[in-house]
Amino acid sequence: MTSADGPSSADAPTATDGRFDAIVVGAGLSGLVAATRIADGGRRVLLLEREGEQDLGGQAWWSFGGLFLIDSPEQRRMGVRDSLDLARQDWMGSAAFDSAEDHWPRRWAEAYLQFAAGEKRDWLHRMGHRFFPVVGWAERGDGRAEGHGNSVPRFHITWGTGPGVVEPFARALAAHRETGRIRLATRHAVEELLVESGRVVGVRGSVLEADTTARGVGSSREVTGEFEHRAAAVVVATGGIGGNEELVRQLWPADLGAMPEDFVHGVPASVDGAGMLAAETAGGRWIHRDRMWHYTEGIRNWDPVWRGHGIRILPGPSSLWVDARGRRLPAPAYPGFDTTSTLRHLRTTGHDHSWFVLTPKIIEKEFALSGSEQNPDLTGKDIRQVLSRVKPGAPAPVQAFLDHGEDFLQADSVPELAAAMNRLTGADLIDARDLERVVRARDAEILNRFTKDAQITALRGARRYLGDRLIRTAAPHRLLDPGAGGLIAVRLHVLLRKTLGGLETDLGGRVQRSTGPEPGALPGLYAAGEASGFGGGGVHGHNALEGTFLGGCLFSGRQAAAGVLEDLR
Repeated sequence: MTSADGPSSADAPTATDGRFDAIVVGAGLSGLVAATRIADGGRRVLLLEREGEQDLGGQAWWSFGGLFLIDSPEQRRMGVRDSLDLARQDWMGSAAFDSAEDHWPRRWAEAYLQFAAGEKRDWLHRMGHRFFPVVGWAERGDGRAEGHGNSVPRFHITWGTGPGVVEPFARALAAHRETGRIRLATRHAVEELLVESGRVVGVRGSVLEADTTARGVGSSREVTGEFEHRAAAVVVATGGIGGNEELVRQLWPADLGAMPEDFVHGVPASVDGAGMLAAETAGGRWIHRDRMWHYTEGIRNWDPVWRGHGIRILPGPSSLWVDARGRRLPAPAYPGFDTTSTLRHLRTTGHDHSWFVLTPKIIEKEFALSGSEQNPDLTGKDIRQVLSRVKPGAPAPVQAFLDHGEDFLQADSVPELAAAMNRLTGADLIDARDLERVVRARDAEILNRFTKDAQITALRGARRYLGDRLIRTAAPHRLLDPGAGGLIAVRLHVLLRKTLGGLETDLGGRVQRSTGPEPGALPGLYAAGEASGFGGGGVHGHNALEGTFLGGCLFSGRQAAAGVLEDLR
């Protein structure tokens, strides 16, 4: 084993360190879980990370910290009656597993549901994890009982958001580094998996120069040396492909039409699929390559961290959603209901953007922004700031976008708003009279206590849930109500984000062979997190239920560690 370590390589190994039992590639959430649990089992672990130590936790650190739980105390306190059977109906209806390649994804889905209804919350609670008491209702579905979507609120926001999710595992990593059980080598870019006699036996790659740029900022790729390390087990936990525009375009799903030319990035450029490609080259099987999860409510960050940095709006159900020409989107393309079908429809419109039309009353109650940095009250565990969310006025991060965001427009009338929308896009796409007809038709249904408008019915139903009534759903009102404060239009972009397909793994995280006389695992190779499609190569199937990505990282990291420990006995 040889290495050439740069000055920013943390406690990187040298040739005198001896043999490691396992190598974990990637220090995001799933990598941290896998590495620390393997070390808990008494094994020596080498944890390799291409970025600096400031990036520990990967994309989980940037997240809102939402976790999917079933029949939790938080749900019961909010009057939500949930069950494993109902969650299974929702998951399977959303996933719509439909191919022979869904064997392991199906098994992972059932195992994850059992975890989310069982020990998940208690395990995290023992580690110091706590939840915001109001459970969110994300991805409300396509309107069918057996179709896509969450039948009940299940989005449990971590107290501390993404950093709060990462913290227990970062703390465990620090303890294992202190004892020498884990060695962390940052600025180590794994480029190749070593294969001998049909078994993965190690990794090879480049040491990059020291770079102390802030978390998420693109770092230097200047090479200062090379390394090669060997171990009986290699765990790939390098994330997905969302930051690699060329690869996303190459694998873009055919049923979604053409990939947009204009979009925003929900992840840094470092999320480039390198680990998945290396595993595939070594003989691992990557399935469901075209299954992705991209959002339709992206806005350009007025204060960007990475290239093309976009933020996702987590919308309540009241905004009027229109396409680039001002035409109302069809059911179930309502805010927060059905991400994939909405994206599919928008790709037929001939334009890359769409619009929310709303009022100040709606934006102050219903707009949340995804990301730890966009929720300083929850991230900083500041109870006083959190309580201020129920006060009049938009939350400070949302107000900052109203003040500075290029995608936010305000006006006193529909003609003024339509003119501003056309100025922003540089094209006369919006006819003010047509847009006003759409707005007035919607407003007429607000005044109708019966209504045939399914969105109005849905928002009235949302108000029956205490959590929505408190902080997520505005009292129904006309957009042209003089007391609503005027009109707002928000231009929305497609936001590139998650990889739903991935390296096919069994329930022990063992990557399956892409070739060979018979199916089975590629000895020595394991995968976790987004690189494994959050488990099995695509545990979500065709659709996700939200709050399920971080949980998938946690669970797949645990399972991969268990598989490694079992195989090392």
